[in-house]
Amino acid sequence: MSGLTFGSAGPTLLKTIAIGWAAASLSALAAPTEGGLYIAGAGFSFQTAAKRALSQNPGGRRFFLLALPPETAALKSAANANLTSLRGRVLAGNGVLLVCQRDVDKGRVSLAQLVPGVVAVRGWPPAGSTELQHGERYFAAETPANLPADNVALRQLRSTCS
Repeated sequence: MSGLTFGSAGPTLLKTIAIGWAAASLSALAAPTEGGLYIAGAGFSFQTAAKRALSQNPGGRRFFLLALPPETAALKSAANANLTSLRGRVLAGNGVLLVCQRDVDKGRVSLAQLVPGVVAVRGWPPAGSTELQHGERYFAAETPANLPADNVALRQLRSTCS
């Protein structure tokens, strides 16, 4: 007779395998589907922030990389080959490239010089403004898919861009 026999350890082994499989399934369900927010320019270069984001978000988990001037140079169409390659890896890794709308408004960043797909993000509205209704996460013209779903990351993003 051919086949696999477990002897007296069979039921225990099968239970151990089943428990391990269930635990692995639960941990996969509990794993976040979205990575964090990484900021280039607040003491970190674009290269440092991008490499950290890529290493901490394997398997195509979406993450967000905000570039503040002067690190926004990495997002320009005319960026050097090293930055262009790294930027391409970020995009291929499911990263979303962001700049602050306030930097665009102040003329520190020109959207026309940036690669397509870079998203300009607004900070918090001025006190007393009704642009962002109480309890709302997004401004009327924003595309929620371009911004973090996580409240902590979205608040940090808005605070940085205020």
